[in-house]
Amino acid sequence: MIAERIKILERTANLSAEKARGELFEEIERKHEEAILLRLQKLDAHGHERLQDKARAILTSAIHRLGNAVNAEVMSLAVSIPSEEMKGKVIGKEGRNIKAFERATGVDVIIDDVPLKITLSSFDPLRRHIAKIALERLIAEGRIQPAKIEETVEKTRAEVSETIKKKGEETCYEVGIVGLDPKLIALLGRLHFRTSYGQNVLTHSIEMAHIAGVLAAELGADVHVAKLGALLHDIGKAVDHEVEGTHVEIGRRILEKFGIDKRVIQAMQSHHEEFPYETPESVIVQVADAVSAGRPGARRDTVERYLERLGDLERLAGGFEGVEKVYAISAGREIRVFVNPGLVSDLAIHKMARDIAERIQKELKYPGEIKVNVIREHRVVEFAR
Repeated sequence: MIAERIKILERTANLSAEKARGELFEEIERKHEEAILLRLQKLDAHGHERLQDKARAILTSAIHRLGNAVNAEVMSLAVSIPSEEMKGKVIGKEGRNIKAFERATGVDVIIDDVPLKITLSSFDPLRRHIAKIALERLIAEGRIQPAKIEETVEKTRAEVSETIKKKGEETCYEVGIVGLDPKLIALLGRLHFRTSYGQNVLTHSIEMAHIAGVLAAELGADVHVAKLGALLHDIGKAVDHEVEGTHVEIGRRILEKFGIDKRVIQAMQSHHEEFPYETPESVIVQVADAVSAGRPGARRDTVERYLERLGDLERLAGGFEGVEKVYAISAGREIRVFVNPGLVSDLAIHKMARDIAERIQKELKYPGEIKVNVIREHRVVEFAR
């Protein structure tokens, strides 16, 4: 009966139901256009507010669930000594032990600042760590002389390599990531001795992985991909002083080499906006990076610029032919360059020192002056049996 009534109405009005509905809506739109537009704008603004509130709540939840201590990287370490007599042994006759130790480790040894303490200063955390362990062992043994110093430092370096591997494994366990290649885990462990704007890179990566995992779970993204992308986002920094390119490009190449899932590479490659956001996880990693780096006290910009300047000094001098080791010491006011005596003659080291100084003047910006110290030592070893 209803259907029949509609047909009769349509015939009488000479208008179909659909057409009548369309004309009615057009008439309403004409009469109430301004009111409809205002309502749409209000709904749009309300929708944005609700989305912002939801995003804020998710980020707040992620941050509150992670309570890491604020990082406090320093440029020096102190080693306690039992007596003033031991301090004399560490210095050696005419300072030969100190010189041998500084040459082997690349750190600055400061003796007289604090009683019964020796301060080891270097911008490189790995060198500081090796020097501290080696010096503690030498003091414990009590037999300190140049040959023993070199032997102890080399042994400590080998043991620190094991520490790096262990740090990588502990990190994977803490974050809940399994199945990574042991070599990639070792690269991850090396980040323990890297800093970015004064913030420890490995601690920053662990923090990011936790934040990214919480965000991914809240947003319905892939938690594993987000956590792994965040954990490995700075893996290029483990070797960036040895390989050309930005740490993001280097990191991508490393992950491709180890056959890491493409989605993880997409997630980590956009954290500095060098690559477009291709997946929700790539946005999550970038947000986690901003949250971890932006918290109060996490980073110190002046420290990073200082470290970059010292790193540039060492790289510049290390580019000369015949150079074996380069150490920037005394807060960058001195650079010590050790050359291979078989490749560089006594006359050539004078020219090399002058050339290095000229290149530093042309290519680097620095306050004050920098002392360039080129050292050539010829050593012959024989055994009487």
